[in-house]
Amino acid sequence: MQTTSINGFAVRASKASAAVLAFSALLLPLRGQEPEQTPADPAVQQNLLPKKNKQPKKEKQSAATSNDRLFFTLPNFMTLEHASDAPPLTVGQKFSVTARDTFDPVQIAWYGLQSGIAQLKDSDPSYGQGAEGYAKRFGQRLADNSIENFFTHSILPSVLHQDPRYYQLGEGGFLHRAGYAVSRIFVTRSDAGATQFNFSEIFGSAAAAAISSYSYHPADARNLTSAADVWGTQVGWDALSYALKEFWPDIRRKVHPNKASQ
Repeated sequence: MQTTSINGFAVRASKASAAVLAFSALLLPLRGQEPEQTPADPAVQQNLLPKKNKQPKKEKQSAATSNDRLFFTLPNFMTLEHASDAPPLTVGQKFSVTARDTFDPVQIAWYGLQSGIAQLKDSDPSYGQGAEGYAKRFGQRLADNSIENFFTHSILPSVLHQDPRYYQLGEGGFLHRAGYAVSRIFVTRSDAGATQFNFSEIFGSAAAAAISSYSYHPADARNLTSAADVWGTQVGWDALSYALKEFWPDIRRKVHPNKASQ
């Protein structure tokens, strides 16, 4: 009797298992027929995302330097117009733009013209005349300007974290703007935008004058008086160049109303 019950239970269990297997077999084809999910269109997904309130960005001066030229010829790469919030120059940019300015072909030609005038006036008679005399005068001017440019625009500005660029005022009367331009000899900006005494200009040009006067200038010019004269000449030329940089954009707009600085 007990054996019969066990056998009956086994039969019922076998039937239940068969039923479960059969039901599972029926479900498998249905699962295979489920539609595949295609990726949503990115544009649709973007529209479904919560939109953020976009705040208008303040317009900034993106260019660290300029491609402008004084009188459309002489390099004017360190002058910025209406750019009070221009980004600071890195050390590499200070050296790069100084080299670009110093060794520009037009600048080299300008040194050549100055050397020719000096030879006609027979300045520094110890250099003599002819090709050799001209070469010495040209070499002196190239070296003088190169050393002064790198000291005032690259070396000291990098060490002292000062900005070597000229920021055009661009407004006000002639005397006011001329005074502002000349004052840039003594006043400059730090890399952070603070107003500072222009140590780079004053001490940089003094160092350049001392190096040139006591190294390769004629022997009779290797003294303090000659070095001071070179220093004063360099600072004077820099003051004149700042005045030209201040008013050149006005001249350019008069000549070419539709030509903006680059």
